[in-house]
Amino acid sequence: MTLTKRPVQSLLNTVCNGTAGGARRSYGGAISEAASSSSSSSSSTPSHQLIGLEHQFSAHNYHPVPIVFSKAKGSSVWDPEGNKYLDFLAAYSAVNQGHCHPRITKALQDQVESLTLSSRAFYNDRFPVFAQRLTAMFGYDMVLPMNTGAEGVETALKLARKWGYEKKNIPKDEAIIVSCCGCFHGRTLAVISMSCDNEATRGFGPLLPGQLKVDFGDKDALEKIFKVGYKNIAEEHFVHLTVKQTSRKWILGKALGGGVIPVSAVLADKDVMLCIRPGEHGSTFGGNPLASAVAIASLDVLKDEKLAERSAELGEELRKQLVKIQEKFPNYIKEVRGRGLFNAIDFNHKYLSPASAYDICLKLKERGVLAKPTHGTIVRLTPPLTISMDEIQVASKALQDVLEFDLPEMLKGMAGKESNVAPPPTVCDRCGIKKNPPLIHGAFNGFIQIVHLPKYYFCLGDRFLTPPIGASNIDLTKDPCCIGYTRFNGLSRLF
Repeated sequence: MTLTKRPVQSLLNTVCNGTAGGARRSYGGAISEAASSSSSSSSSTPSHQLIGLEHQFSAHNYHPVPIVFSKAKGSSVWDPEGNKYLDFLAAYSAVNQGHCHPRITKALQDQVESLTLSSRAFYNDRFPVFAQRLTAMFGYDMVLPMNTGAEGVETALKLARKWGYEKKNIPKDEAIIVSCCGCFHGRTLAVISMSCDNEATRGFGPLLPGQLKVDFGDKDALEKIFKVGYKNIAEEHFVHLTVKQTSRKWILGKALGGGVIPVSAVLADKDVMLCIRPGEHGSTFGGNPLASAVAIASLDVLKDEKLAERSAELGEELRKQLVKIQEKFPNYIKEVRGRGLFNAIDFNHKYLSPASAYDICLKLKERGVLAKPTHGTIVRLTPPLTISMDEIQVASKALQDVLEFDLPEMLKGMAGKESNVAPPPTVCDRCGIKKNPPLIHGAFNGFIQIVHLPKYYFCLGDRFLTPPIGASNIDLTKDPCCIGYTRFNGLSRLF
């Protein structure tokens, strides 16, 4: 099976009834002999029935690995048939403390019996304690509570704009957001307006205007945006690139809720946070007592069990094991990268094709390890921070066995077939080709001067303006790609 764009019904049929080669694929790390020998159809198992129900009644906005979670504890999960697996995704790291951590679930149980929701229209007795604990831990003055991670990012964007207008006197509606090429912060409109992922942006325009892109870690390019691209306004409207004068904020989410309830937060000092006033931003569930009690317990577990330290130690060991596997299979594995227990294996599309990272994950599942692919050739390995060294070794052994035994057989069965997974893209709709794209600056009387400066890009709304090679100016009133953008949604004064 490959990760494809084929209709979801076809995909479901393949998952439930067998692989492309006709072989039946059963659920479970260790295939149940009872299920295999049963005279009843495998489509009648609880897992298949539940997958069918979700396919029928839920939106098709995910492409899950076909395993149903029924119970979980620590780093282990079980499906309805009783098969046990190691979780190497941890709900995209929202379960860093491990599934159903006893201290976190106790905090949930205790709180749910007394008070769950007050809204911010009234005070409650848990959020102030959470706010004090969180700000003290991270060294900020104040916190603005939300629920999901995407809400946290949206909140930070609004707060940054408000601070810029009030404290730095940026003219009305002329704020600019600078984000890194390749970033991912969620699926809301403002967030995907920063995205370079074509799947996230296509069909959802117009995107939020006022977006600038730089390569991650490219300080020089970021400075040039202020000092070169916006020479005339940098001193007046923008903050110089020093820690003392820069508005700093932290966005927290995921494991802040301990894998039990959504909790996110934005941290900032008072001079930034107090730019938001009553009625200008909020959330009915943000700062609710149930989430606050769970978040306090989640923070305590992270600190008391030294999970950050465990992550650094175990992550280094995991990467050592993965590098050894890479050395054994250099054609398959292009790169091993990560920090702590947040890791990825980037497979070589040339040698993996026509198989995909999704196929690798299916084979890992059959060997009792759960991971999730991304971008066709990458497998994420992000287990709970409570995972043991023995469990890491089990997962590494499973990956080695997949590459040594399963993948060669799978590729034989796929011989002669074309890959349905495209190689990693080098072009995005937002930034164009990522080699030496132009920076746009210096607009006068409807014209834009183009200066080629490497490693950063200019995006307006959902359009990236790419002039003909060698062109030095674009007439905004005549050029086809600029129709409707003569004033750039109010941004032309910035050039």
